[in-house]
Amino acid sequence: MRLSDFDKVPESELTDATTTGSASSEIPADSVTANGEGTEIQTHRENSDLQPGFFTVLKNRNFVTLWSGQIFSQLADKVYVVLMIAIIESQFQSENQSISGWVSAILIANTIPAVLFGSLAGVFVDRWHKKEVLVITNLLRGGLVLVVPFLLWLTKGQIFINLPLGFEILLAVTFMVSTLGQFFSPAEQSAISMIVDKPNLLAANSLYTTTAMGSLIVGFAIGEPILALADSLGASVGLGVNIGKELLVGTSYVIAGIFLIVMRTGETKQIPTGDEPHVLADLKDGIRYLGEHKQIKGALIQLVIIQSVIASMTVVAVRMAELLPEIKASQFGFLLAAGGVGMGLGAVALSYLDRKLSRTQLSLYGSLGVAFSLIGLSFSQSLWLSLLCLVGMGVFSASVMIPMQTTIQGETPEEMRGKVFGLQNNAINIALSLPLALTGIAETALGVPTVLLSLAAISAIGGIFTQKYNSAD
Repeated sequence: MRLSDFDKVPESELTDATTTGSASSEIPADSVTANGEGTEIQTHRENSDLQPGFFTVLKNRNFVTLWSGQIFSQLADKVYVVLMIAIIESQFQSENQSISGWVSAILIANTIPAVLFGSLAGVFVDRWHKKEVLVITNLLRGGLVLVVPFLLWLTKGQIFINLPLGFEILLAVTFMVSTLGQFFSPAEQSAISMIVDKPNLLAANSLYTTTAMGSLIVGFAIGEPILALADSLGASVGLGVNIGKELLVGTSYVIAGIFLIVMRTGETKQIPTGDEPHVLADLKDGIRYLGEHKQIKGALIQLVIIQSVIASMTVVAVRMAELLPEIKASQFGFLLAAGGVGMGLGAVALSYLDRKLSRTQLSLYGSLGVAFSLIGLSFSQSLWLSLLCLVGMGVFSASVMIPMQTTIQGETPEEMRGKVFGLQNNAINIALSLPLALTGIAETALGVPTVLLSLAAISAIGGIFTQKYNSAD
């Protein structure tokens, strides 16, 4: 039995739908049309004309199912890095030895798949059933994490190529978990477009961004105590020490997969079974499509610019914390959390503003708002003023990211979504990686204020420049 069979409506529902017709006062969750060749299922999209904001999308049970899966998957993603650090500390780091080298290797293993497979994953996602990709990638990631304690026990004390074999297993597991994530991301974006009507896409993306920011803050802020608590609970019920945390993260992935099994995407596309174009031909097809559709290309450019600015701020925040008298360098997380809170607030506000301002206006005002927030931050010597500017930057960043993501989802046809979202995923991963390498060098040579003013100029110029692409909004 295929997972896609869950998208099919039982015969009883088919009978009800065809006999009651329009006389029913309630619209069924899935509308059904029958023909001589079989039954075609189309996911019902909720009426979007009555209630603005989150309320409408939360009435869509398929979206709520997808969103619930996202919550568990996002939390597992964020806590996973904390889990790896906890394992390294307890099993591989020697006394008086820096943990930086170990952690850097894990982060590299986590990043490489995003650069190598981001675009190619989208090509394959276009050929596969989206829900199956979402379910299988979560279940596999959960299984990989759950098997880690057994693998570490099996290889304890063994050395391979001058490194503990257990640590090399962690690198391999991290690489595979990250690779599966490259398939999950474009499938998730495609699924949103399938189960949410165009008028509600911005509200749906706002809710997703709010959840992502919340999981980022929760995952990095309280990930360590949550994992410690999981270990304590695991030991108290007889599971042994240092097992509960892997069980927590792995189970979160599995729960996400189980939630997504009952989601109905209403996919009607037949998966090709004969000769298919080469994956590189499909990849070129996606690049060509982006080149020919200015609105989507402009949205992608703005997403890359704003993600680059945000990535640069993660580096600058460490130096800012060192310079501000009220906090220490190790407390830079407070500054990053302020930006995350701002993005969450911006996402909530956008779900109600989409009917008052066009996506073009939102992205322009957001880019200029980010620029003004960074200018204010460059002159700030106070913790509270810095936090205020960072909250403002987060609000305006959401005003760019969410409308532009909505544009890409709404304007990309179903058969191109995997390719386009894969290319987007790849471009953004590169945009997140390069600033991490360049910003530290620039800050050392030019200083924090100059770097902040440069980022402000990039945001403003990018927002103004891409308006010519968004004029069709």
